[in-house]
Amino acid sequence: MHDATGRARGWSAALDAAAPGAANAAMPEPQPEPEFRNGACHCGAVRFRVRLSEGLASALRCNCSFCRMRGAVAVTARLGDLELLEGAGELRLYQFHTMQAEHHFCGRCGIYTHHRRRSNPDELGVNVACLEGVSPFDFARVRVLEGVVHPKDHPGGKQIAGYLHYEAKPE
Repeated sequence: MHDATGRARGWSAALDAAAPGAANAAMPEPQPEPEFRNGACHCGAVRFRVRLSEGLASALRCNCSFCRMRGAVAVTARLGDLELLEGAGELRLYQFHTMQAEHHFCGRCGIYTHHRRRSNPDELGVNVACLEGVSPFDFARVRVLEGVVHPKDHPGGKQIAGYLHYEAKPE
């Protein structure tokens, strides 16, 4: 779902106004726009319904060692707001380092669907590429959180490391 500018609906105006050079500045708070979405992994074995607590406005990436390799854009849901409809037995769990974050992926196709956050164990990050009608390329700019030094490991909390930009090739 897109607005008149072609951006995914729910994109926060505050993010557009943020200065691109504001790396490591305090992260602006997205405007809450809760919405329900259906989602699935690539092969369809894992299917879910999720209530996104801030809609698509919470879209972000992280630059920690795992997220750099995974490359997904994630949106926020509260713990308990993701309902597995099918494929609970197909989900696999990956944990590393502190063993606090819980990264879930489909055991058949390997697609990351969601994770329980270390920074806030009451929240889930949900892969936007798994949501019906949403693509990571719907976002012109995505905040990248500073994850090399995890928010729980420094006093400033969540910090923005930078922004990822996407511009479609003109036709």
